[in-house]
Amino acid sequence: MTEIQTTSALPRRRLLLGGGALAVALGTGGVLFARRDRFEGNEITPVEARDAIQSGEIIMIDIRRPDEWDETGVAQGAHPIDMRRDDFVAVLSEITRGRRDTPVALICARGVRSDRMSARLAEAGFTRIIDIPEGMLGSRAGPGWLARDLPVVRP
Repeated sequence: MTEIQTTSALPRRRLLLGGGALAVALGTGGVLFARRDRFEGNEITPVEARDAIQSGEIIMIDIRRPDEWDETGVAQGAHPIDMRRDDFVAVLSEITRGRRDTPVALICARGVRSDRMSARLAEAGFTRIIDIPEGMLGSRAGPGWLARDLPVVRP
């Protein structure tokens, strides 16, 4: 972990950077907060995800909100589970039959939430999380599931 001393009015704080994580440490040795900036695992395109779902290689989870599912539909073959659910990890564990090494791909609207949730699930012990950074609506990573005219179902 790399340590960077800050020159702010609070010199007893310092930033600790390493492995994609950011933490603010207090001079007394405590950590004020810790945040992982980005998921550093596998990523696939929506087309690759569709093919992997069809071949049974992955389980895909649409982590958006129910109003978003209603607006655009859910990617065909995906399980819609709102990421805000308190029991999200438990529900995912049911779908994977308790196997934390099952390949699970996450999709959201534009890849931001799926990136964050990927990091959260990795911390929860899931070992084969795959992010779909294009999302349903597209992002800098690409046009997204809908613009690629991939199939959707209505919840």
